[in-house]
Amino acid sequence: VCAVLLLAVLLCVPAYAAETSLVPVGRTVGIQLQMPGALVVGLSTADCPSPAEAAGIRKGDLIVAIQGKSVSSASAFLEQVAQMDGSPVCITVERSGSRLDFSVTPSRTESGWVLGLWLRDSITGIGTLTYYDPETGKFGTLGHGVNDAKGELLKMVSGNAYQAAVGSVRKGTCGNPGQLMGALQSAEPIGTLYKNTARGIFGNAKTAWDGSPMPIATAKDVHTGNATIRCTVKGSTIREYSVEILKVYPNADASGRNMLLRITDPDLLNTTGG
Repeated sequence: VCAVLLLAVLLCVPAYAAETSLVPVGRTVGIQLQMPGALVVGLSTADCPSPAEAAGIRKGDLIVAIQGKSVSSASAFLEQVAQMDGSPVCITVERSGSRLDFSVTPSRTESGWVLGLWLRDSITGIGTLTYYDPETGKFGTLGHGVNDAKGELLKMVSGNAYQAAVGSVRKGTCGNPGQLMGALQSAEPIGTLYKNTARGIFGNAKTAWDGSPMPIATAKDVHTGNATIRCTVKGSTIREYSVEILKVYPNADASGRNMLLRITDPDLLNTTGG
């Protein structure tokens, strides 16, 4: 996702309709989201099916309690599991907006009692910082939401943004989107994240960031023709690239998108495949 000068900022951020200018950024940042529990990312033990799978727990379920005690993280869940004696345990999960209870009977292994669950309580990756508001310190990044294993928006309780750099690029091909691969460059966050939505992830900067504000446009001001995007595809250097707006749709979809862009810049095409 790249920052489109004068354009993308306004189409994806209705909360800022009253603002007159924002900074179009295009820098890569590290994104870390903390979930409100422990997400089941796999079900596996020597047994087939695993005890948890046999009980009805599925990949993508969010574990929120065990034996009636709230679970705030994967480590908190493991602390409760360490106290198991082989008796069935009640695990509460959230699935598609509903809470479900499952009775799981552990399996005995050389290392102790196990339930056959692979868990995760946070997600870390990189994304493009789209805009920054120097007046409020608020910013938007990624341009789309982070989903769980079921394709639903990932629930988050907190998050941080970090300095990051792009290390390599996997080129995109027809039907297969490319990928930027990078790493965090700082241990201290440069901003906090507070919302994961279909239109992007939003947060607050911890300190003032550099950048020149530009006037924003409204949807009716956007038209076909040449435009410029800003993004980072190598290291931490922001560059501007040429694109063409081929079509503007009268109604935005659920994600707020209503433009069709074509990459025309030869350098960007050569680096990313488009």
